[in-house]
Amino acid sequence: MPAAKAQAIFRDLMMIDADPVADAAALERIALWALTVYSPIVAVDGIDGIVMDTEGADHLQGGEEPMLTRVTNQFRAKGLKARVAVADTWGAAHACARARAINRETVIVPKGEIVRAVEKLPLSLLRLPEKIVGDLRTLGFQSIGELANTARAPLALRFGPEIGRRLDQMFGRVSEPIDPIRTPELIEVSRAFAEPIGAAETIIKYVGRLVTQLVDELQRKGLGVRRTDLIVEKVDGTRQAIRAGTAKPARDVAWLTKLFKDRTEKIEPGFGIEKLTLVAVMSEALEEEQKTSSLVEEQTTDITPLIDILENRGQRVYRVAPVASDVPERSVQRVAPAADAIEESWALYWRRPVRLLDRPDRIAAIALTPDHPPRSITWRGKRHNVKRADGPERVFGEWWKRDSELEAVRDYYVVENDAGERYWVFRSGDGVDPETGDRQWFMHGIFA
Repeated sequence: MPAAKAQAIFRDLMMIDADPVADAAALERIALWALTVYSPIVAVDGIDGIVMDTEGADHLQGGEEPMLTRVTNQFRAKGLKARVAVADTWGAAHACARARAINRETVIVPKGEIVRAVEKLPLSLLRLPEKIVGDLRTLGFQSIGELANTARAPLALRFGPEIGRRLDQMFGRVSEPIDPIRTPELIEVSRAFAEPIGAAETIIKYVGRLVTQLVDELQRKGLGVRRTDLIVEKVDGTRQAIRAGTAKPARDVAWLTKLFKDRTEKIEPGFGIEKLTLVAVMSEALEEEQKTSSLVEEQTTDITPLIDILENRGQRVYRVAPVASDVPERSVQRVAPAADAIEESWALYWRRPVRLLDRPDRIAAIALTPDHPPRSITWRGKRHNVKRADGPERVFGEWWKRDSELEAVRDYYVVENDAGERYWVFRSGDGVDPETGDRQWFMHGIFA
């Protein structure tokens, strides 16, 4: 609407001039970030979105649904609202992510159900020029389904081939490869073939040569690669991507080749491969280490290769590190498996269980207040008679984080049942002052 009309409706409306150039630059930065985090094939989609080919990459995020949840949460943490859709085609995902009728942040279109998902969506989501959309509405067309069920010949005669092309792309009848975003900073090597290749041995041979070229480029710039993408371009215009990551910066030709060799069996050459491209999407400084001569063999245990193998198989590998906090669930953090050592340490005077529950689980307990351990506990429908107990260990709330923890207290006990099983339980409050807690009992950990 005109600005004057908007200001008449909302008196305190703040008017800010649009900056398309800055918006485009920000969108490109988001796409480059997504390239390093989610998928080897990422591109800018219009003026307000990005498109990713997640086939073969979603398993690294735990599947489609966890991946979509992670995307929306990460954008929300940055103060941005995102709508994310997964579908068999670029066109269907584009439409579902922007459809106001779909009032959800995340949309997953099951395989083979594109028609049902988009048939009632408006024509404006078909990525047609505004002039064509306006003329179609004048003719009485309102939804994508109505247009898809109309004879093609009259539409092509009046509007040209664009309508048919967009419909075919949306329903997967015509491939629509994504041209991945690239910047001059990315190190990239490629090999085009006069005759398409398809044999696994041939693919592995040329991948090895590309790795050698990539490592030479990295060595010249003093870098090591952390994440490498192999882009396979096929004769039919489709692309397939394989991503390999390392826990530390690396430029070992043999090791990088092995990481890709273990996964080249997933490449489907189809009618043939006409181009292979190897891209270092994440690289870090890597200095050469000078080894001193010695007659004594140095015994070093490097588990980085094991970490690389597990992570490239889709396993989540991490290390547990301490956090300066007395509250048990806040005293642990997950860090990268090859991250530098954390200076913090657990300064504990009481033993901690080997397994800490994600959330304390409420239990029923019989105990004398204020300082006596429970005589029996009932956890998840099973009663445990307490044979031995130790405690209490008092943990105070962290008032500087939340006002509600100003007087909060937990009293922890180690209890052992008749079968020798030991549990870590606590009572909310000191058992005397109601301000310190409601005296409910909780299970928080299990000892070995």
